[in-house]
Amino acid sequence: MAAERQRRWRLLLGGAAGDLGALSADDQRRDSALTGLYGGAGEDSPSGGGKRSAGLGGSSPVLHRWLGDVRTYFPSSVVQVMQRDAVERLGLRQLLLEPELLSSVEPDVSLVGTLVSLSRAIPERTRETARAVVRKVVEDIERKLADRLLAAVHGAIDRSRRTSRPRLSDVDWNRTIRKNLRHYQPDQRTVVVQDLVGNSRRSRQASLRDVILLVDQSGSMAESVVYSAVLGASLASLKAVDTKLVVFDTEVVDLTEQLKDPVDLLFSTQLGGGTDINRAVAYGQSLVRRPTDTVMVLISDLYEGGVARELQRRVRELVQSGVTVVVLLALSDSGTPAYDHELAAHLSDLGAPAFACTPDRFPDLLATALRREDVAAWAEQSGIPVGR
Repeated sequence: MAAERQRRWRLLLGGAAGDLGALSADDQRRDSALTGLYGGAGEDSPSGGGKRSAGLGGSSPVLHRWLGDVRTYFPSSVVQVMQRDAVERLGLRQLLLEPELLSSVEPDVSLVGTLVSLSRAIPERTRETARAVVRKVVEDIERKLADRLLAAVHGAIDRSRRTSRPRLSDVDWNRTIRKNLRHYQPDQRTVVVQDLVGNSRRSRQASLRDVILLVDQSGSMAESVVYSAVLGASLASLKAVDTKLVVFDTEVVDLTEQLKDPVDLLFSTQLGGGTDINRAVAYGQSLVRRPTDTVMVLISDLYEGGVARELQRRVRELVQSGVTVVVLLALSDSGTPAYDHELAAHLSDLGAPAFACTPDRFPDLLATALRREDVAAWAEQSGIPVGR
């Protein structure tokens, strides 16, 4: 136990540990990979120089070896963090422009966001490798979330249409029990149900609801763009929901026609730039055909570069017309980002609750909105702070 504790301290301290203890061959490779990224860079540094600096120069073979060591000696979750740090701390964006290096990287959502932001700089010889990396991550997200999302939407029944012959899964048990209280049997201490009350589903040949996703594509929202594209594509496969996906910065681009392929959609976005949320909401407002059957999800950190007062007016009009408006400060696993707290509070007060949401909670959130239930109450019950 003491030896293992000493080994861990030696790996933690790196070269500063002095004579704390010798390392095995494998631990020396781990130590070299960590030192190259986080301090004391030497010849094994992924940047190949004595100081942390941008640019690879002629060090691609060293970087390739470093990536291999990282994948060999650390678990996948750690690999993703180290890769992200290598790009951000050492300026190694060139590794994303070389197919041999890119194929060695552990794909994750953050990497996809970086690839998408660099898409116009990726040379032709790397483009197919980049698309393969993005597709792998997209398929992984679909595998984890698509079935849950589709089940949640199918379960979002139209509560305005009552029926006395509902499917078992559509029975409104509270109303059914109240209606049958006169059939209560004291001896058996039970209610004999003679009449069922429930909700009928509309034909899925006609859309049950309209969903409009407005996605901020400024640089800080990269992960949200990735998840929005994949979840939007899953929604678009349902006839019960008419889905629109719009991305924006200072310009507004309707990508609805590209929802069939989220990879193509992602490479059509242009991460970075300013933000004009008011302009995006104005466009979304023009797409509303039937307000009470429309859910509008605005995904943005709310740092408005346009006219905030005008944005609030539009949101008020949408809510008053019957549109269910939800503001997601992020749709990612990275936690609540920096955002405009004051604007979030104002929009929440207008009836458009603003909060961050992880992708795994999005299906339940959307189902709540589609049923026209209280989204703010759902968020509070889920332990998510709203609009403050």
